[in-house]
Amino acid sequence: MVSTRSTAVGLPYWVRGDTNAFFGFGVNVLVNVLTLTGLCVFVVNLPEREVFGTILPALGIALVAGNIYYTYLARRLARRENRTDVTALPYGPSVPHMFIVVFVIMLPIFLRTGDPVRAWEAGLAWAFIIGVIVLIGAFVGPYIRRYTPRAALLGTLAGISITFISMNPAGQMWRLAWIALPVLALLLIGLLTDVKLPFNFPIGLAALLLGTAIGWLGGAMSVPDVTSAARDIAFAFPTLQLDLLLRGLSDMAPLLATAIPLGVYNFTEAMTNVESAATAGDNYNLRSVLLADGAGAVIGSALGSPFPPAVYVGHPGWKAAGGRTGYSMATGVVIALLCFLGMFSLLGAIFPTAAIVPILLYIGLLIGAQAFQATPRAHAAAVVAALIPNIAAWATGQMNNALAAAGTSAAEVGDEALAGAGVVYDGLRILGEGAILAGLVLGAIVAFIIDKRFLHAAAFAAAGAVLCFIGLIHGEEVQWNANGQVALGYLFVAVICAIFALGKYPPRVPAPEEIELDRLHGGPAPADPNPTDSVPADSGATSATDPADGGKREPAVSG
Repeated sequence: MVSTRSTAVGLPYWVRGDTNAFFGFGVNVLVNVLTLTGLCVFVVNLPEREVFGTILPALGIALVAGNIYYTYLARRLARRENRTDVTALPYGPSVPHMFIVVFVIMLPIFLRTGDPVRAWEAGLAWAFIIGVIVLIGAFVGPYIRRYTPRAALLGTLAGISITFISMNPAGQMWRLAWIALPVLALLLIGLLTDVKLPFNFPIGLAALLLGTAIGWLGGAMSVPDVTSAARDIAFAFPTLQLDLLLRGLSDMAPLLATAIPLGVYNFTEAMTNVESAATAGDNYNLRSVLLADGAGAVIGSALGSPFPPAVYVGHPGWKAAGGRTGYSMATGVVIALLCFLGMFSLLGAIFPTAAIVPILLYIGLLIGAQAFQATPRAHAAAVVAALIPNIAAWATGQMNNALAAAGTSAAEVGDEALAGAGVVYDGLRILGEGAILAGLVLGAIVAFIIDKRFLHAAAFAAAGAVLCFIGLIHGEEVQWNANGQVALGYLFVAVICAIFALGKYPPRVPAPEEIELDRLHGGPAPADPNPTDSVPADSGATSATDPADGGKREPAVSG
């Protein structure tokens, strides 16, 4: 047997696949930082000196610390399990929160007061509250993960990936398809097949260079823009901005309505991403991940960043690209340096967006496929059920943005007029509120009904009723009786399932291939497939070694 000590000595810090993953993931984070920079400057009208001198350096500190920490977790897991194929979790600024903090928190305050600094203070307070809620979630999330079917966890994650991660990049790609599609084709060939470029040239870098060359040769880029952006380069290092944070926290009550459900969203998303990594073969301790995410948001807000970082969707994609432990730390360090130097304006002028965003569509393809590949065929309907609230949330956001661009809103247009045009706006809005948590609840209910585990389905339906009643799902804000009608619907589902539970129907017997599937994706095959004596493999159970609790984790039964 290979000793832990010898494995630790022989574990490389960088392998060839890390180069592919670094360019892919680094470009992913680069796009997101470029986006949040534009939101700060052009939407909230924050002075560029504050954006490039305070916000981006603060974000850089959070990113480099977080990615180094996740590199450490990956190497610890690799040593514990005597493996060299462990992939670090990807970590960066949370994409949904970028838009929410800008358009829901900061922009309304800026429009009301005309003061972008007041808006910034509110954003810092909001990010701080998010971090505290995620820290609390570190002690709740592991139990949710333990008793939730894998179809629900991966399905709601796939919903986010297909909509918020993939659709906007896809739209940007097809606006300049002559740049983006060759990049996508190169990525798919290099990352989804065993075809290698000559001299093993990194596919991510090759794709970026190809798209950039096509963009410049085709006239999509401008030399004067690059010259202008180069003037923004200047070194800045973050300092504590506690005065701004404390002023924002002095009026925190209005922020709680969005911070509480978004904090729950954050730790639920982290939970599903950890499950996705476990499905790919890397079993991380959820509590360690959530504590890091919460601390990153708290530290970032204290330094001046209103953008909470989080574990990203996409671990299986970077693992498939050959990434191991080095790509994460390299990404954190490089992005941090770019933040400290104020380089993002220059990079945005050099690289066409259409050459960058195809990597996000690739991640969407991988995560969407994983939700079906790593769950039993019988649970396919549960995966789709978990997708639906996220699709509704994305569609509602698109409608809201279109109406706002026209100078109106859904409330002004009216439900009858929208319904007359075939737009079921109100129902989609309700369905999509708290989408990731709603998807998890719906997916779990469907999975347990399929397995004829009606008591467990009733428990999740009752939990859905409570979450809906207080506004964490299907409600505009956290309040008592946020949506009593939908809560009543969930309660009726719980009653129906409880009645069927009295019939003592035998649970569905998993097929042999489902037992093997569970063994391959984090759970040992039960010795006896009789579901009355053992936990069925397709119930979402996982059992894996865990680095933070001595290498052991109780079987994550969902029944």
